[in-house]
Amino acid sequence: GVFVVVFFSGGAAGRGVGGGGGGRVPGWTGGVMGVLAVFLLWPIFLTVRGGFVDEATGGWTLRYFVGEGLGVLRDPLYLRGLGNALGIASATTVLCLLIALPMGVIGGRYEFRGKGVVTALVLVPLILPPFVGAIGMQALLGRFGAINSLLAKLGLIDGAGPGIDFLGGEGFLIGGRFGAVVLVEALHLYPILYLNIVAAVSNLDPSLEEAALNLGAGRWRRFRRCTLPLIGPGVFAGGTIVFIWSFTELGTPLMFEFKTVTPVQVFYGLTDLETNPRPYALVVVMLAVATGLYVVGKRAFGGRAYAMQNKATAAAAVKTLRGWRSGLAVSFFGGVTLLAVLPHLGVVLSSVAVDGTWYRSVLPGGWTGEHYAGVLSHDLAMRSVTNSLWYAGLAMVLCVGLGLAIAYLTVRAKVRGGWLLDALGMLPLAVPGLVMAFGYVAMSLHWPFPQLSGWMQGTLGGGDPGSWWYTAGGLLAVRGQAPNPLGFLVVAYTIRRLPYILRAAAAGLEQTSGDLEDAALNLGASRMTAVRRVVVPLIMANLIAGGILVFSFAMLEVSDSLVLAEKEPHYPITKAIWTLFNRLGDGKYLASAMGVWGMVLLTVTLAGASVLMGRRLGAVFRM
Repeated sequence: GVFVVVFFSGGAAGRGVGGGGGGRVPGWTGGVMGVLAVFLLWPIFLTVRGGFVDEATGGWTLRYFVGEGLGVLRDPLYLRGLGNALGIASATTVLCLLIALPMGVIGGRYEFRGKGVVTALVLVPLILPPFVGAIGMQALLGRFGAINSLLAKLGLIDGAGPGIDFLGGEGFLIGGRFGAVVLVEALHLYPILYLNIVAAVSNLDPSLEEAALNLGAGRWRRFRRCTLPLIGPGVFAGGTIVFIWSFTELGTPLMFEFKTVTPVQVFYGLTDLETNPRPYALVVVMLAVATGLYVVGKRAFGGRAYAMQNKATAAAAVKTLRGWRSGLAVSFFGGVTLLAVLPHLGVVLSSVAVDGTWYRSVLPGGWTGEHYAGVLSHDLAMRSVTNSLWYAGLAMVLCVGLGLAIAYLTVRAKVRGGWLLDALGMLPLAVPGLVMAFGYVAMSLHWPFPQLSGWMQGTLGGGDPGSWWYTAGGLLAVRGQAPNPLGFLVVAYTIRRLPYILRAAAAGLEQTSGDLEDAALNLGASRMTAVRRVVVPLIMANLIAGGILVFSFAMLEVSDSLVLAEKEPHYPITKAIWTLFNRLGDGKYLASAMGVWGMVLLTVTLAGASVLMGRRLGAVFRM
């Protein structure tokens, strides 16, 4: 870490800025690298190290991977969980590709009546995490749920019987918890792949396909031999995020009680983490698989980038669909969106159903708004909303500052090794969220955090739980007697969502000239003044778009929230939803109402980000 900081600080000296102005590169280059080293690389290192250190001797070992009786790679249950996780990720990615590829090609190549509306609706599935959507799917697919009731009304099944057990067993692809998890995750994640594909299609050089047409290639052959290779990097970029996201997704299988899948096995292993390193080994396996598959895919598909000579003429190649073809395109987009909003619809209906009335019926037998009022008066629910507002708000502020600093250094200042800064800033997209969450747990258990926490609580606080020092000491602990996850959760949210603001800020800097900033520097303004008074106003729309994405996704973050928040007074929204859903009585209805509030929040923020960034919104979901 010291070497990297010195390398950046030394390489930064004396280099020019932007449009050719003089001056020294900001002195905070090393500081930015230090932050990434401590809060990104160190947690990953501690997680990996935890899987290889023998608890008894302190030496290095492979016993937790391949050892007799302890090795996770020799335990049939863990191997089955890993197989299920890979199966979920593969099936989800394929299903997303089947949905998003035709949508991206149609959206990028054709104009048709109603296109603006239906393409805007493509983002709708992103407004609800699959973690919450699982509540709605259980209401729809349960033995006595809406789908079985509809089939009974149509006479397709016996209405007096228990109905089809759509969620029974673990199943594979069709039926069972496996299929339910894949369906919910695919319906949530396909917009990420769509955004990448439609951007790639829009940048295609039409002359290449015209040349193939002149050589006698048919429509399918042109698509297979020209279009697919050219949009391959975009497909790979979106597909990689979908695969890693679904491979490490914790909330959805947890809500479906699908326990034999690696993320859930890791989560339940937290209870004895300090004495049993096997969860660390499982996380290392997840990281190795995700990284290995990414590297293999990058070499096989991601490196095939083709230079476009005439991107500017791509718009001229857009064709207009009329008549039944236009209607077919609208129907396709609308049908996919309708299918994608089914989990959302289930959550909304659950939130307004009178307790016990949505049973053996297509729709709830009674309607009420009491659950929304109940959320406003429920201690856990309201406290979690307040907590999440603090966590997400602080993370947004920190993320905007860090993301802008990295973007400025790499795009405008062009520091030596800037590619490494940019790569580290985008690394959280490639690192599973569960790995990062475990890394912060490991940080809290390693020097100097336990020692500092104990000293602050015992010596300075006198062991009094009501003292300020005792409370402050809890900020350095995730586990123990009086942990307070605020510090680690804010850092986790900041690092995990850093790519969003980094890409948004970088896009803004690439589209603005550095001449105005150089003029300010030549007139005697300090670099910080030039950034604050010139650069920030010019790219404010990008910063706002990235910031609201950071805020909204941090509000509904699952892995970090479930792992790092231990005590109810500190629960964020997602942990409160999971806790309420597992309670008897009106718990699932309150959880649904909280999910609807989350949907409203993400709807507003994503709409704002889409208006501010337009098609550039897809850049924040690209590695």
